[in-house]
Amino acid sequence: MTNSGSGTYSSLAPALRITGLTKQYGDAVVLKDVAIDLEPGEVRALLGENGAGKSTTIKIVSGVVRATAGHLEVDGVAAEINSPRHASEIGISTLHQELAIAPGLSVAENVSLGRRNCQTFGVVRWGHLNRVARKVFAELDFDVDVTRDAAELSPIGKTMTAIARAVSADAKVLILDEPTASLTDSETEQLLNVVSRVSKRGVGVLYVSHRLEEVFRAASTYTVLRNGEVVDHGDIANTTVDDVITSMSGRSIDSVFPERHEAPTGLALSVQGMSGHGVRGVNFEVGVGEIFGIAGLAGAGRSEVLAMLAGARRLNTGTLTLFGDPYTPRNVGHAQRLGVVLVPEERRTQGLLPDTVMRNMNITTLRHQTNAGFIMSASAERRHAKQLWDLYDVRGSSMNQDALRLSGGNQQKIVLAKYLTLQPRLILLDEPTRGVDVGTKSEIYRLIQQRADDGASVVVVSSELPELLGMCHRIGVVHEGRFNGIFDTSSVSENALLAACYGKAAA
Repeated sequence: MTNSGSGTYSSLAPALRITGLTKQYGDAVVLKDVAIDLEPGEVRALLGENGAGKSTTIKIVSGVVRATAGHLEVDGVAAEINSPRHASEIGISTLHQELAIAPGLSVAENVSLGRRNCQTFGVVRWGHLNRVARKVFAELDFDVDVTRDAAELSPIGKTMTAIARAVSADAKVLILDEPTASLTDSETEQLLNVVSRVSKRGVGVLYVSHRLEEVFRAASTYTVLRNGEVVDHGDIANTTVDDVITSMSGRSIDSVFPERHEAPTGLALSVQGMSGHGVRGVNFEVGVGEIFGIAGLAGAGRSEVLAMLAGARRLNTGTLTLFGDPYTPRNVGHAQRLGVVLVPEERRTQGLLPDTVMRNMNITTLRHQTNAGFIMSASAERRHAKQLWDLYDVRGSSMNQDALRLSGGNQQKIVLAKYLTLQPRLILLDEPTRGVDVGTKSEIYRLIQQRADDGASVVVVSSELPELLGMCHRIGVVHEGRFNGIFDTSSVSENALLAACYGKAAA
């Protein structure tokens, strides 16, 4: 048995063995006879489109839900995992997308959270607590002040703290669920280096990510789920990204991106001297039907530009025009009435209500669904929601389902549906495909291109440069609150864009 790097482990037992794993909710079978072996020191990618069964598998292994049938072994010992605490006690640590970081506690306290190894007769030995944390971070080659409040850490700092907790607890299995969803490119590099270090300690890593290029760098093996069943598995070295996409979707995807058409002539948006929170003297224009991208490092001011255009943040100085008319959005509602919508970055906290799919789909058009001031009938609401459900190919048990219980890709479809049903003239998209599988990404790209073909203008922020290059006509790069060049995607390379993100002057 070999790990993903170098080194050999003598144990004959897998770190984790899953056989016959099945899960039913009523008549719905969401997992069927899933089998996975994860060896000590192995990094195995668990792949599949949203709704394929990855999250359910993770929840069962981490003790969040119980399987209907199946058998689990951890380090050769049979296990019936009945709670997250039990999973942790037998050596399984899971890093969910929403990291379990306790605010108000130090980094060192978070590393030892839930354990008493730094206490004597109930009294915390602070020196020992801090030494344990520093030792683990040194092994991970990550520099952090362990006495600092963990709530103040950057996304990469919080992720590393959660990994340090797993390492210090001598985890045999580490499950990483979309660990780079909120990380920059450089932070992703740090994480991948730490994953390699953890695997070389003999920890089996189950790695879940929609970023296939990243998966091919991090993992040595893979398992693909589709419709709750294992449809493919093997060594990463013996497959390709295209092959994996075909296994995930059940169909060949010739190109993730639709054919990009030339934008029609005419000016949709003019931004001159825009300044405000995190933004200084920004100038750019967007044509009618153009898809304009904004790139930059996290914190450079990308999202702030969109927020000002959408009326979510106040504009201090600058002149905006929208289709030839002066444009000064007072708030988000005012911007929407003028034909401008913002699809926010955080769909769960900013884009969705903790309510049904139907209520979420209707919320932006309630004022249009009234008659003499009275809300239209439930049947009219249902008809409107059903039209969007079908148009956007939302997949769930029913429109009365809690929207937050759907997969990430289906949640994003609902967010897009409720804003695009307003027929906006200017569409602002902040990380529109974050945490979304490749099949749903392709659908989203086609929706965006279709709106652009119909004459809407689009401004999209993304951390994925290949995504911007595939979608956009032009890309503006933000560095420290200012635009550091605007590039035509037909003639710029990814390396040139990355250099501009780090402040290198545009050639």
